[in-house]
Amino acid sequence: MLKEAVLALITGIVVGAAFAWLKLPVPAPPTLAGVMGVVGLFLGYILVARLLNR
Repeated sequence: MLKEAVLALITGIVVGAAFAWLKLPVPAPPTLAGVMGVVGLFLGYILVARLLNR
């Protein structure tokens, strides 16, 4: 699981750098509130998936 997280982080950095280099808008929320919204979506998904698997 840690390996996947590290690979996802590296991929995100590379993609973010490519978008900046190409002067494209970043495909992610540019504010902390937006990032927390994405985290909330992820946590909600995990919570429901675990509840349904019981």
